[in-house]
Amino acid sequence: MWKKVVVVVLIISLATVGGFLILAYTSPTEYAVEREITINKSKEEVFAYLKYLKNSGEWTAWAKRDPAMKTEYRGTDGQPGFVSSWKGTTSDTGEGEQEIKRVIEGERVDTELRFKEPWESKADAYLTTESTGENQTKVKWGIKGETPRPWNVLMLFMNMDQMVGNDLQEGLANLKAKMESS
Repeated sequence: MWKKVVVVVLIISLATVGGFLILAYTSPTEYAVEREITINKSKEEVFAYLKYLKNSGEWTAWAKRDPAMKTEYRGTDGQPGFVSSWKGTTSDTGEGEQEIKRVIEGERVDTELRFKEPWESKADAYLTTESTGENQTKVKWGIKGETPRPWNVLMLFMNMDQMVGNDLQEGLANLKAKMESS
């Protein structure tokens, strides 16, 4: 009797572990989220504001949710190598840093996000500007990252596009309001 119970428990355990491993190796590890908005300002004005990471504290969703967040800066803002670090007072903002990796003047800013809390990870982010008419600029904000195996299985239960995308869209709406009010 006990022998049968042990065999059944062993089979169920192996099937569970096997199923988890199959999910881990067949599920995507990469994610990409992008949102865009049109701002009624010239591309030059919008880019001149966006390329400075210090300005992001005025419009990103995370900065708005945690105004007591501590920030520090290293380097020359608007240039590759500039680092903005933060330590939030809420679990929503966590702790990490963002470094400007590349600036294509008037077009694009590429950054690397290095999260320390609530868990360690890295992601690449970008902001692009495109003129869509006289005094109209389309701004795209995107984040790309990778979740290592076996943690990628968790992405099956989280909608990264919705979770991160909502924050990007909120930030872009804040940016639009800020830019168009000045």
